[in-house]
Amino acid sequence: MQKFIAGSYIKQGTYKSFQPEKINRPWKIENMELLSLLSQADRQLGRLDMYSEYIPNIDLFISMHVLKEATQSSKIEGTKTNIEEALLERDDVAEEKRDDWEEVQNYISALNEAIRTLEELPFSSRLIKQTHETLLSGVRGKYKQPGRFRSSQNWNGGASIMDATFIPPIHSTIDEYMNDLEKFAHSREIYFPELLKIALIHYQFETIHPFLDGNGRVGRLMITLYLVEKGILKKPILYLSDFFERNRTLYYDNLMRVRDKNDIGQWFKFFLVGIIETAKNSILAFDNILKLQKDVENRLRLLGSRSANATSIVQHLYQHPIVDAQKAKELTGLSAPTVYKLLDELEKYKIIREVTGAKRGKVFFFQEYIDIFK
Repeated sequence: MQKFIAGSYIKQGTYKSFQPEKINRPWKIENMELLSLLSQADRQLGRLDMYSEYIPNIDLFISMHVLKEATQSSKIEGTKTNIEEALLERDDVAEEKRDDWEEVQNYISALNEAIRTLEELPFSSRLIKQTHETLLSGVRGKYKQPGRFRSSQNWNGGASIMDATFIPPIHSTIDEYMNDLEKFAHSREIYFPELLKIALIHYQFETIHPFLDGNGRVGRLMITLYLVEKGILKKPILYLSDFFERNRTLYYDNLMRVRDKNDIGQWFKFFLVGIIETAKNSILAFDNILKLQKDVENRLRLLGSRSANATSIVQHLYQHPIVDAQKAKELTGLSAPTVYKLLDELEKYKIIREVTGAKRGKVFFFQEYIDIFK
């Protein structure tokens, strides 16, 4: 660790690109503070992973974790869609916000698709490319080679490459670097704690910046994919984008600190603190969900004979906390007048909240549940 060399700046005509050192090599940890953080992170992840075994119907709640991750990861890149807006249908979103909304929806699709694909395809460049293609499909980055590594130079910050804050390696070296990254991810000869492995992989991926657009979102998404593939988490219930977004300046500063000062230790510490804090917050969120479930069940009993149909609606709301009369009809099989009465009852007992203020076409949020994720 003390002898770590991140790479070097290579002159490319009028600019210098950063060419990182490869990472598929032996590593040695000597920092006791880092080992202490690693131990804490492992413990918190173990606690969080228990919830995937003991919480009934945990898959219902994962969709909201994914939704939050999509809004926060996209927010780092300047997208302004919040959780409530992300839950709406496209036509219900203000026209000036639809581009942002579409990018968040693509992130949700990309993450869900990648998690499903993990069952048949390992963590790899191929998986990363497929995920990137979904992420950029039909949105603002659709002309920036979705699903393909870049064939030209890119840069971060600055109006042009001449005043860029960071210039990644030249495009002709990307395949070589990504092959090295993939070998490191699956190496059985090189022992390195998995949490430090994915921390290093994330740093290296962001440094390689293999795509023309979407590198940040794909790089953050890769963290969860890696933890699931390696069996550290049984379910995709940990996402770091909220931590990175709240500490955005530190996030970028620590990545640059590795490149400029060879300080990989500080990046590892920042990453592990993110794991610890995020795991604790996720555990708290699950505890609050269980408390809310009991509270809502008690309120549903007040509906008497209508509680069974109301429960059908509420079960849907845990997966997708927005409902209108048409959806409620599909879930319950009730007539329109009966559904309207039932929704009024659910609003009366503060289980749902009407958000449009309209007399027709009303839309209801399960606000208490949404607030847990905010």
